[in-house]
Amino acid sequence: MAYSTFRMAATLGLLTVVGPFAVDMYLPALPAIARDFDTSVAATQATLTTYLLGFGIAQLVYGPWSDQVGRRVPLYAGLGVFVLGSLGCATAQSVEWMLAGRFVQGVGGAAVMVIPRAIIRDMHTGTAATRLTALVMLVVSVSPMLAPLIGSLLMLAGSWRSIFALISVYAVLGLFLARFALAETLTPARRIPVNTTNMVAGIRVLLSSRSFVTLTFVSGFGMASFLVFIAGGSFVYTQEFGLSPMQFSLAFACNAVGFFAASQIAAPLGTRYGMQSVVRLATAGFALSAVALLILALVGAVTLWVLVGMLVVTNAFLGLMIPTTIVMALDEHGDIAGLASSLGGTLQMAAGAGMITVFGPFFDGTATPMIAAIALCATMAFVVSQLAPKRTVAASSG
Repeated sequence: MAYSTFRMAATLGLLTVVGPFAVDMYLPALPAIARDFDTSVAATQATLTTYLLGFGIAQLVYGPWSDQVGRRVPLYAGLGVFVLGSLGCATAQSVEWMLAGRFVQGVGGAAVMVIPRAIIRDMHTGTAATRLTALVMLVVSVSPMLAPLIGSLLMLAGSWRSIFALISVYAVLGLFLARFALAETLTPARRIPVNTTNMVAGIRVLLSSRSFVTLTFVSGFGMASFLVFIAGGSFVYTQEFGLSPMQFSLAFACNAVGFFAASQIAAPLGTRYGMQSVVRLATAGFALSAVALLILALVGAVTLWVLVGMLVVTNAFLGLMIPTTIVMALDEHGDIAGLASSLGGTLQMAAGAGMITVFGPFFDGTATPMIAAIALCATMAFVVSQLAPKRTVAASSG
């Protein structure tokens, strides 16, 4: 693989990880934030839901905007907004203030999710795009493996506010990276003016595409399962299993290993067996492992190590599923890649926020409600995957 591909993957990965940092790094601090603001678990979890709300809505702006002016300018704007939101969280004096800051963070963070996907589609399709996406996700894997640990260390040294201060600094560094290390990938000849007619026409094309809709919701329910774990995991590990924030960070990192290890073999498997076959295998394994974990929970057989081990297996299937379905959903829509990335991302975040909202009242600091929500997401992903067209993308492309 060419050095330029690795360099692009590193650049896009370091930019994309800005958003996950905003989620993963503050997870160990959720119980402390609840105590400091004297608020409930549900209100504290709402700081994640609010972030996802801003994240989902703003994606509808960045994609079409980048289709018109190119990829870099909207990326600069998003990172700037993200810095403002992070500083707002760092100085929050109430949970309401925190909710507002998280929403602004989400609005800015949407740019570093939508635009890298569109850049990949500008450059590649098929398994070549899956390979680059998997490399980007390998870089992004530093977030769930290290960000909670960094957050725990910052809490030991100071308070949870220093977490958001550090996130602000990283976003500023991301601005410099985008300015000096990222080339424009959308030539002026391929740009599309943003207007209501074009957007409505593009959305109509996407929503009438069976492959786009089904694959988007497969990845959306997969992402929702991970977001459910993010929302409830810190409370489960610290309250039911008595882990410290530092120990939770290590357990959380273990759960992420399966996902990112499996994501690296998605492209080779897609080349050999076909990307559709990879999706079907991954969704079946995802659903079976999640339901098995739920059965263990219902009979009272879930210990800390059972939970961690089963989530490693479950997330491994998720690692095969998500990069493949993201690429396949965008593959047929290169002429509106920005809009497709935006709409797909919005639908994915809506699925995640919806699951957290529905199951939020049932979270009680124990593992079973969280596991039930994950199993439901996995089952829905499997069911929707059976509705996808038999053949949605070529096996390989450059």
